[in-house]
Amino acid sequence: MLYEAQFRNPAGAGKLIQAIRDMDLPELRIMEICGTHTMSIAKAGLRQILPPHIHLISGPGCPVCVTPSGVMDEVLRISQLPNVTITTYGDLLRVPGSVPGDNLQRRSAQGADVRMVYSPMDSLDMAEQEPDREFIFLGVGFETTAPGTAIAVQEAKARGRKNFSLLSLLKRTEPAMRAIIESDDFNVSGFLCPGHVATILGEEGFRFLAEEYGVPSVIAGFETGDILAAVYQLLRQIQTGKPHLENEYTRAVAPQGNPMARQIMAETFTWQDDVWRGLGTIPNSGYALRPEFSAFDAARKFDFRPEDKEERTGCKCGEIIRGRREPMQCPLFGKACLPEHPVGPCMVSSEGACAAAYKYQRV
Repeated sequence: MLYEAQFRNPAGAGKLIQAIRDMDLPELRIMEICGTHTMSIAKAGLRQILPPHIHLISGPGCPVCVTPSGVMDEVLRISQLPNVTITTYGDLLRVPGSVPGDNLQRRSAQGADVRMVYSPMDSLDMAEQEPDREFIFLGVGFETTAPGTAIAVQEAKARGRKNFSLLSLLKRTEPAMRAIIESDDFNVSGFLCPGHVATILGEEGFRFLAEEYGVPSVIAGFETGDILAAVYQLLRQIQTGKPHLENEYTRAVAPQGNPMARQIMAETFTWQDDVWRGLGTIPNSGYALRPEFSAFDAARKFDFRPEDKEERTGCKCGEIIRGRREPMQCPLFGKACLPEHPVGPCMVSSEGACAAAYKYQRV
């Protein structure tokens, strides 16, 4: 706690803010790719504190937010099958499909067996306790949650627990960042790289940003001091014209990351093309189970075939995920779209850009 306290020090934060204000720089857009960064920035009011020409924008860092409505429609279909129990994390229960208000929470109220869990192992234990039911774990997240999900699948195989399966909605960070950079309207001056993902991938997972694309990048922690220090480091790179990768979050992120976690992922998953809300289909951006784990693949078991659905009329979640709009530029924000009645997933998830803006940035 003493070590963390130095990153919450108001005096230190004040010095960083002043140093940033003293820099002579043009209009800049800095994108974070992490839901925890989204919430930390909004909670600390950093957008209001930093100079007006420094724009902090949110990218596709919220795993629930990038889950398309067509995927949720298929999940809702499967939830109605006899003898099936859907298990997942809390945020996903409220993500709507293509029909307004239709989500797992509503299906549960209508009689579907939907249970919130804190870990995929919870779902596996339930499957062991109720062997006559099919338990499906909806695995959502990036490289941070993928290792734990992989362990649960390996454990299910070791136990011979055939009534447990994984529906993998897990996604890879690198292909999404490449898709953003290679888009026709790319307008990002630098990246705040996700500290949690970096604990798994290490520094090597983000070197491509500067080495291949010449984009300044800093791996950042989550305290106010972390984020301000990372922004300052990014601005120094821009000022000197020397883009490279820096690791501000050295107390948690090793250069090599977590090799054991990556090994477990490689043993369990392969890559597949996947659909992202706002970004479309990105090659090799999703995690799918390897053939040796096909008995635990819910997509095979339940003929999972999501359709490509249009964004709901008026909802700008896809554009917000790409950094093209800010939440309050959506015509539905704070009106038709509210935390208690969300239209899009950016207002559902506790890490969503719209939820963060609604909670901390409304005037």
